[in-house]
Amino acid sequence: MTGALAARRGAGGSRVAAAGAAGYSRLELSEKGIPLGDRVLACLAWLAAAVCVAPIVAAAAAALVGDLATWRSLMATVLPGYVASTLALVALVAVGTAAVGTGAAWLVTMYRFPARRILEVLLVLPLAFPAYVLAYAYTDLLSHSGPVQSGLRAATGWGPRDYWFPNIRSLPGAAVMFVCVLYPYVYLLARAAFAQQSSTAYLAARSLGRGPLAAFLSVSLPMARPAVAAGVLLAVMETLADYGTVAHFSVRTFSTGIYQAWFAMQDRAAAAQLALCLLGFALVVAALERAQRGRARTYMRGGGRLGGMEPARLRGAQAWAATALCAAPVLAGFALPLVILGRMAARSGQSLADPRYLGFVANSLTLAAVAALVTVAGAVLIGHRLRAAPGPRTRAMALAAGLGYAVPGGVIAVGLLVPFAGIDNAVDAFARARFGVSTGLIFTGTIGLLVVAYMARFMAIALNAFDAGLATVSPNVDAVARTLGRTPPQLLWGVHLPILRGSLLTGMLIVFVDVMKELPATMIMRPFNFDTLAVQAYRLASDERLDQAAVPSLVIAAIGVLPVILVCRAIAAQARAGGSREPARLAA
Repeated sequence: MTGALAARRGAGGSRVAAAGAAGYSRLELSEKGIPLGDRVLACLAWLAAAVCVAPIVAAAAAALVGDLATWRSLMATVLPGYVASTLALVALVAVGTAAVGTGAAWLVTMYRFPARRILEVLLVLPLAFPAYVLAYAYTDLLSHSGPVQSGLRAATGWGPRDYWFPNIRSLPGAAVMFVCVLYPYVYLLARAAFAQQSSTAYLAARSLGRGPLAAFLSVSLPMARPAVAAGVLLAVMETLADYGTVAHFSVRTFSTGIYQAWFAMQDRAAAAQLALCLLGFALVVAALERAQRGRARTYMRGGGRLGGMEPARLRGAQAWAATALCAAPVLAGFALPLVILGRMAARSGQSLADPRYLGFVANSLTLAAVAALVTVAGAVLIGHRLRAAPGPRTRAMALAAGLGYAVPGGVIAVGLLVPFAGIDNAVDAFARARFGVSTGLIFTGTIGLLVVAYMARFMAIALNAFDAGLATVSPNVDAVARTLGRTPPQLLWGVHLPILRGSLLTGMLIVFVDVMKELPATMIMRPFNFDTLAVQAYRLASDERLDQAAVPSLVIAAIGVLPVILVCRAIAAQARAGGSREPARLAA
């Protein structure tokens, strides 16, 4: 009897603790209703989520209300080409990133060879470069007038028509650029999957006569397939969102079609309908990525880590071949472009101390800082609401708010500009008719709408950073704070934010760098005479002034190194921790 009573009391205490962790106690609910502070935070969270979802809904609505004649015209002219080139580009990038990222991850996880520890970290560095910056560098290197072909003609005495040389400014060339900068997505996830695998299955395959390659293909790779697929799909989403690379290489994809329809043809309906098609592509990829991520979590939960895998030592030619294979992506995606851009910048005679360039830097830093602060603030509100009142509605809210990362910047830009340009025109017409004055562009003529686009585009990054930090905070901490009389705003401000300071700063840094590199949304939505480093680099490259484009490109890459350094430090720390364990010994 006493035990049953204690059990009931314990269950009641658990429910009270859960209520406290949810943000308010049962006493407050029964006597006062939901506290005012919690209602304010809830309203702000829903508002932030609505702001993130609105551009996507607006883009779809603008396309669906368009004229069917526009759809028929697109189907008869450009749409089949856009579909074919986009699918071909996506397929090449998927295969390339999977091969490079998975191969590099397997080598650094399973084998010892010269410079392995250094390469294990350096393989992440290409993430610092946007693909369009690599495109500018390799165009200068491999074009007809570049040093490679000029040196070839000088060495052989050939004329311009005496030899064949692959054209870098083509669809395969664009795919190579994407593979060079996006393979780290696959590398990071595959490396983590290989490191977490049990050695039992691999050793069993080896004991049954399978060689290292056969055991990898039949055992380790299938076990890591969900992680590899998730990395590939992330790379595909980045490819769909790109504009600078495909535009510079004259590859006709949906991104270039949206920009051409908006600016060159002045056809907003066509731009909206192309944006809807690209949105469909992106959402399918996002759904596949989420499904693969869920499969990876389920699989890893079912099979625990039974032991480590000590890397087998390679010797002689095999060791140096492994070093060369792991060094090649670093050279192609980071070291060589850095040298080329430095040479181009020195040749251009331009300086960042020039007042005009200082203006570009100031514009870029202002946009990135404001967007990072606003985005992280919105993520805190949404993440706190999900923590305070978990349920289907709040989970759907968080999922919808993070959907923008799968949506290209051009789609978000169209979704915002179409309705707000109409509002600007309506307000201006009313003011002219009523008061005889022009109000100008209230919404589309300022950076405010551009910040909203960045918030919708990168909210998922900030939400992931907040969730990762909050996962380390036990719900009991919330319950204790509530029993001590802390209101939900006090709980957020006094407990969660101090604990999550590091995670939030990391998320803010990543959003900051991504805004600095973002080109499509900035190109379409920037106010007049408000250019950023990314826009200036693209404009100079479009005019074939590649040397001048190298200066802003180098600044973008230098800023992009910052979050990569954080990733490299995490990899190095993980490697040091892994080296202290006693792993299972594998034979080469």
